[in-house]
Amino acid sequence: MEESKLHDPRIITLDDIDPRHDWSRALRAPGMMNVDFEERVNFPRLHRYRLGRTQQALRNSDLGSLLTFDNNNIRYITSTAIGEWARDKMCRFALLPGDGDPHLWDFGSAAAHHRIYAPWLKPSCCHAGMVGLRGTVSPESGLMQRAALEIKAVLEENGLANMPVGVDLVEPPMLFELQKVGLDIRDGQQTMLDAREIKSMDEIMLLNTAASMVDGTYDMIFEMLRPGVRESDIVAAANKMLYEMGSDDVEAINAVAGERCSPHPHNFTDRLIRPGDQAFFDIIQAFMGYRTCYYRTFSVGRATDAQRDAYKQAREWIDNAIAIVRPGVATDEIARIFPKAEEFGFADEMEAFALQFCHGLGVALHERPIVSRLVSLENPQEIKEGMVFALETYCPATDGYSAARIEEEVVVTATGCKIITLFPADELPIANPY
Repeated sequence: MEESKLHDPRIITLDDIDPRHDWSRALRAPGMMNVDFEERVNFPRLHRYRLGRTQQALRNSDLGSLLTFDNNNIRYITSTAIGEWARDKMCRFALLPGDGDPHLWDFGSAAAHHRIYAPWLKPSCCHAGMVGLRGTVSPESGLMQRAALEIKAVLEENGLANMPVGVDLVEPPMLFELQKVGLDIRDGQQTMLDAREIKSMDEIMLLNTAASMVDGTYDMIFEMLRPGVRESDIVAAANKMLYEMGSDDVEAINAVAGERCSPHPHNFTDRLIRPGDQAFFDIIQAFMGYRTCYYRTFSVGRATDAQRDAYKQAREWIDNAIAIVRPGVATDEIARIFPKAEEFGFADEMEAFALQFCHGLGVALHERPIVSRLVSLENPQEIKEGMVFALETYCPATDGYSAARIEEEVVVTATGCKIITLFPADELPIANPY
C-alpha cells in the first residue's frame, strides 16, 4: 500500500471491525430490538464492515470506482433504504470513488432525510437525484446528462475520472450519457459480489434472525394446512405474520399443492387444498435487508408411499450435499452430489435449473456461491468460511404429480457448516393428520 494511504482515515481496516467468529458457540438470533443490557447487532460496525469490504474489493480490481443502481448494492455501500417502493424504479444510485466517501443520489426529499438521520454519510454526499423513472421522463429532458456530469465531477474531485468505472445495472440511455462525458464503463457487479460473499458476525445474526421468523411462519402454516384453505390464503397469512414480526420485505412466497407440484411452477394460485395433497412452500423475505430462501414440504392429513419416497430421496440428496460443505471445497464437488436432470424427469440442466441448487444469501436473494450442474462443473468456485447459502433439492413422486421440495440455509464455519433453518424437516411432516 502506498505510504500516503497508510494513515488515510477514509480507509477502513477490516481487521478492526470484523472480530473472528467463535464457531464453538451457538449462532445468535437475539431478537428484533437492540437493548442496553447486551450487545446484539452492532449497526455502526455493520456499516463500516460493508463499506470496508467494498473498498477492499475495489482495490483488488482494475476499477477506480463503483456506480450502483441496484438497491441491494446501494444499501450495502451506503446503509440506506427507502423501502420496497424503490425496487424496480431505477431512481436511486450511489457512487463509491475508490477509498473516498460514498455519494448517494436519492429520490427527492429522501436525500434531505438522510442528511438528518444517516450521520455515517457526509451531508454533502447526500444528493437529490432522478434520472427518468425507467424512461417515463424522456432522456431528452437532460436528467441523465445532468447525472452523468455530477458523477464525473465527483470522480474528478477524487482523481479517478480517468480510471474505469464499474457499474452493476444501468438503463441504456444512462450508459450512453456516462460514455459521452468520457467515462470508461466496465462491469462492476462482479466486484460487488466479491465484496458481499463473506458475512460478518452482524450479518450472520441478521440472517439467522430472518430464518427464525420463517421458522415461526412454518409453524403457523403447519397448523393452517387443511382442506378448503387456498394456496393464496396461506400466502396472505404468511405475509401478515412476517410483517408483524418485523420483516421489511416479503419478496415472494411460493405455495404449490396437489397436482401443481410436478413440474414446479414457482408461484401460487387460488387452488383449494385437498385431503392427501403434498404441498410445498418457499418463503423469501428480509429482516433489516437480509434475506431468507426457505422451502418446506408437507402432506395434508395423510401421505402415500410415493410421496414419502420422494421426500426421502430429496432429503438424502440435501443431506449428502450438506455433509461435504466446508471451507476449501469446490462448488463442482457439491454439484456432483445432485442428480443429473435426466434422472428426475427433465430434458437438460437448463430446464432443471434451480431444482437441485445452492445460492448465497445476503442483502440479495442470489449471492455467491451458486452451485448447479448447469454452471459449476466447468467453472467451480471455492467455498469459504463466513459464506451463507441455501441448498435446495426437488424430487418428483412416482404418482406423476406430487413432489418434495426441501431447502436448508447454512453458515460455513471453519470446519463445516451450521444449519439455521430449524423447522423440522428430517421426515415428511403430516399436517392435521386424520
